[in-house]
Amino acid sequence: MNINRSSRFAPLIIAISVIIGILIGTFYANRFSGNRLNIINTSSNKLNDLLHIIDDQYVDTVNIADLVEKAMPEILSELDPHSTYISAKDAKEANEDLKGSFSGIGIQFVIRKDTINITNIIKGGPSEKVGLLAGDKIISIDDKSFVGKVCTNDEATSRLKGEKGTNVKIGVKRNGEAKPLYFTIERGDIPVKSIDATYMLNDELGYIKVNKFGETTYPEFLMSLAQLEQEGFKGLVVDLRGNGGGYLISAIQMVNEFLPKDRLIVYTEGRKSKREDYRSDGRGSYQNIPLIVLTDETTASAAEIFSGAIQDNDRGIIVGRRTFGKGLVQQPIEFHDGSLIHLTIARYYTPSGRCIQKPYVNGGGKDYALDIVTRYQHGEFFNEDSIRQTGQKYTTNLGRTVYGGGGIMPDYFVAEDTSGLTSYYTEAVTKGLISQFCFDFTETNRSNMKDLDSIDDVITYLKSQRVIDKFIRFADKKNLKRRNLMIRKSYHLLQDAIFGSIIYNMMDMEPYIQYLNRNDKTVEKATELYKEGKTKPTAPVAEESSKNKKKAYTSPIYAGSYFHIESGNIKSVAINISTKNDKKGNSNKHKA
Repeated sequence: MNINRSSRFAPLIIAISVIIGILIGTFYANRFSGNRLNIINTSSNKLNDLLHIIDDQYVDTVNIADLVEKAMPEILSELDPHSTYISAKDAKEANEDLKGSFSGIGIQFVIRKDTINITNIIKGGPSEKVGLLAGDKIISIDDKSFVGKVCTNDEATSRLKGEKGTNVKIGVKRNGEAKPLYFTIERGDIPVKSIDATYMLNDELGYIKVNKFGETTYPEFLMSLAQLEQEGFKGLVVDLRGNGGGYLISAIQMVNEFLPKDRLIVYTEGRKSKREDYRSDGRGSYQNIPLIVLTDETTASAAEIFSGAIQDNDRGIIVGRRTFGKGLVQQPIEFHDGSLIHLTIARYYTPSGRCIQKPYVNGGGKDYALDIVTRYQHGEFFNEDSIRQTGQKYTTNLGRTVYGGGGIMPDYFVAEDTSGLTSYYTEAVTKGLISQFCFDFTETNRSNMKDLDSIDDVITYLKSQRVIDKFIRFADKKNLKRRNLMIRKSYHLLQDAIFGSIIYNMMDMEPYIQYLNRNDKTVEKATELYKEGKTKPTAPVAEESSKNKKKAYTSPIYAGSYFHIESGNIKSVAINISTKNDKKGNSNKHKA
């Protein structure tokens, strides 16, 4: 009888899952109750016995470690959607991202035609110091050929990264050079920045794009504010669109810069975690600057804490679309092998007392993941009236109505811009044709563009090269047939995507953001509101019924303080979601 081999191990995985689940549950219960020690010891012995029996007596050879790795995610999948297991390999990458640095050679690369192509050299990094250039192709690592099937993203990253102070020798093929060039590079600390862009939108309004809340986000944010101060800013836009969260402390520190003393920023509370209040200390340097926060459906977790604190304290305005709706706090707990779990230990609440966590069912991760798709299909990305507000009502300090249970609603809604969207454009993006074309065009024309100093210079060059026409011919050869009516309708989308990607390839992230913001409806709305003087919320004209509403928390009694947080363990609490980096074709770039 032909039986699927994997199905034979299913009972083993389930059994181990149950036992490991008992272990995890009793371990954390033991942290708060001394009478569980015997249960832990008993369960631990039972698990060890089971694994030993399987290893010793099972009919086939079994990889015990592999069984445990498969069981761990299954256990946590039966809890809330944000309690997750992370393998040692993935945990290292996640920690690097939030830590703000990693040890490597300082390049960004993509793999094309089984070869590492360097797209950007990180300024001040080891590769820049030895003379590597964007456009170089890596053909060997430590005197071993590195082209062909061996050349994968994971393998390339593994070989190029390493401990600080160690060396790696690479061979590169460079345009214009007949023979390979060889470089010995000493690995060093490579920054992973939280701030994508800092610049002036006009003579008065500054702009900061924050991509996450990591260990270095707050000092980076202060540097950005200092830069804008030197440029004479009188108002500020903080762009949190696409920001999936990070460390709680970073969000609190940043909000503190804008609030007067003793304002509640956020509080957390859980079954085994007593209520902890976090308040402003009054030392913020930007308490009076007009403030606008940009959000969308991928703004989550710590980014929602920032947005909610600003909104509930009536400190600024929120512009854009409803946020993700993640109000759960995860504690990273590491195992001996470097793997870890993110275990939900508490909920967080905005100053008005609302938890903005959207509804979920334990074990219902698949339905939860499709929530954004459901919101899109329901039309809430395009029409404010399509947004279902079923949560409890709360009020801000000024008495404005806000809602719990489903993200942060913006004060000013901006619909998703679908003008120009056609199946031709969608297919060009989803098939990766735009990113392929932009990479090839950049490599072919890099020498012609290397001395172009500004965004406008690059745009002028691209228009002179009739780049859109070249893309249409390129796409046609890739079986995306020319459809003139659709191309005309999608022309501005194609131009933004293609010009933006080439600007990114040549000039890096900030110029790319600046270019896209020129035609961004949400940024346009924020600029308009600033000019109209509408950056400060006002109390509602008519007082609404107080039934089913809760007032913002204003009691002077609180359990914690800003200083308590900074010196305590709260810094280790990470609250985030995974959001794909959908920067129009740049998501496939890797760092080393």
